[in-house]
Amino acid sequence: MAKCFLCQKKSNIAIKRKKLRATKYNPTSKRIQKPNLQWFRLPSGGRIKICTKCLKKINKGEIDLTKIKK
Repeated sequence: MAKCFLCQKKSNIAIKRKKLRATKYNPTSKRIQKPNLQWFRLPSGGRIKICTKCLKKINKGEIDLTKIKK
């Protein structure tokens, strides 16, 4: 399953609704939105999959890498 190791972000189902008449809606299609996961190498030598939002936070220094263990 596609899931971020840090923030636990996972796939989401998006439903597109089509308007039929003046006040009627019909959910016509469903699709799966997956997070943008990237491999990240830890200082300890391990690798984890994290989303790009967490990767940006690591580059800015908002997330401490010393607390991450895998």
